[in-house]
Amino acid sequence: MSRIGKKPVEIPAKTKVEVKGQAISVEGPKGKLEWVVPSPIKVEVKDGKILATTAQLDRVGKSRWGLSRSLIANMVKGVNEGYTKKLLVEGVGFRAAVQGTNLQMSLGYSHPIVFAIPKGVKISVADTADKKPEITVEGPDKQMVGEAAARIRRFYPPEPYKGKGIRYVGEQVRRKAGKTVTTAG
Repeated sequence: MSRIGKKPVEIPAKTKVEVKGQAISVEGPKGKLEWVVPSPIKVEVKDGKILATTAQLDRVGKSRWGLSRSLIANMVKGVNEGYTKKLLVEGVGFRAAVQGTNLQMSLGYSHPIVFAIPKGVKISVADTADKKPEITVEGPDKQMVGEAAARIRRFYPPEPYKGKGIRYVGEQVRRKAGKTVTTAG
């Protein structure tokens, strides 16, 4: 039996859950999410809780059971609390700003980087105390928030010599010593 799959998902007060066949939709204060559950898994709502069950108890069935329960729990948390990822832009002359539906970044390349903000994700930019831009990615869908943050980070990952680049807040970048010049003597 899947230990995660057996746990019911509590439905908070302001959340509305609908199950139609294999499709589940969860609506809350932060938005609405929909998902189609894989075929061996059955989802039902009982007594203010979402229950996932399966008849297929082989390795694949049990893994999909736990995955389905986790994804449903993430949907419920996302429409109530939302998910947030913060990125720090570090480097001399590196800037970021939101203009309309795009995130404009100046990262030391010969051209500005333009990132189209995906639908369902909100991006904001604020300067930290030491004048470094901090990009905040928010939304109800955990996967979309993580993917958008990873795509932004991919434009200039932190490099190990000077530490320049885009990093997650709290991420530790291992620094390397540069080449040392020795004099022949």
